[in-house]
Amino acid sequence: MKKKLLATAAAAIALTVLTAGCGASTSGGQGNAASNNATSGTTGSKTGNTIKVGLVTDTGGLNDNSFNHLADVGLKNAQQQLGVTAGVVESKSESDYVPNLSHFAQSGYNLVIAVGFLMHDAVEQVAQQYPKTQFLIIDDSITDRPNVTCAIFKSEQAGYLAGAMAGLLETGKALPNLNSKNVVGVIGGQKIPPVDTYIAGFQQGFKKEDPSGSVLLKYTNSFTDQSLGSQYAQNEMSSGADIIFPVAGGCGIGAINAVKTANIYAIGVDTDQKYLAPNSVITSAMKGVDTSVFDTIKNVQAGTFKSGVQTFGLEGNGVGIAPSMSGVPQDVVDKVNQLKQDIISGKIQVSTTVQQ
Repeated sequence: MKKKLLATAAAAIALTVLTAGCGASTSGGQGNAASNNATSGTTGSKTGNTIKVGLVTDTGGLNDNSFNHLADVGLKNAQQQLGVTAGVVESKSESDYVPNLSHFAQSGYNLVIAVGFLMHDAVEQVAQQYPKTQFLIIDDSITDRPNVTCAIFKSEQAGYLAGAMAGLLETGKALPNLNSKNVVGVIGGQKIPPVDTYIAGFQQGFKKEDPSGSVLLKYTNSFTDQSLGSQYAQNEMSSGADIIFPVAGGCGIGAINAVKTANIYAIGVDTDQKYLAPNSVITSAMKGVDTSVFDTIKNVQAGTFKSGVQTFGLEGNGVGIAPSMSGVPQDVVDKVNQLKQDIISGKIQVSTTVQQ
């Protein structure tokens, strides 16, 4: 099936709109937990109905500064605030997904969290084998399993706002070092829905505010190779791009580093990535992965787990953009805030289809 073929490129992407502080540490493992027992659990200090929660990353790992990291933040918050017992294992290849998920299910964990679209087939298989275990999958929809809940994000809405800000900055030349070409670059880690929804929204927002501008688009087919991200960013910069939007997990960190070296601009993704390059990252298109993880754990603890799809959008701050960097004109910020309200009200409809 298509998703299984896609799974050969490892790693899902992925900001928290409501960024919360980290609680007690989770013990992280690497590789196949079923074979090397790399996962261990810790418990927070709060009282509550004791449950065990296991989190399996995709191959991007906890240090992706993005998607997997945010899921871990949500788990740590649940440890601190809800007193759950938690375990984490990092997958090193897509072949680890089934054994890692199975490890937690076999060990009696109440909830097992799969981080990412590319884990679809693994969750389908393991959820069927362990019907008494509850599962959460991030950024994918599985509707035929009564023990699976899904967190889907309207990333196109956050992408639209980020693209609109880029278009307004290009037309106004409001930041230093913007050239006269009105070209921006987008770098996708892989052509999958969680990536393309961001990109589709970005394209629409940018073209709405800068109709004569151009959006360059390339896919790296990697979510981990920082050097490749840097190379793709340099290629787009050589074609005139002076704002780069990398939707590529850890690979995107390389793109941001290249932008920082060139003294131009980037827009982060999933989490607020300004800390990677404070003078270059204008804003970030974000999704509340940590919030979805925390809320699901809370529901399992309360006995109110529901299968099916939970959708997170601008309304309710399920997605959004990070605060602008200093130097972005207030009129640009105000316009973007108005666009946010127009999307929430339905005045602006954002497509999820990428324009090639």
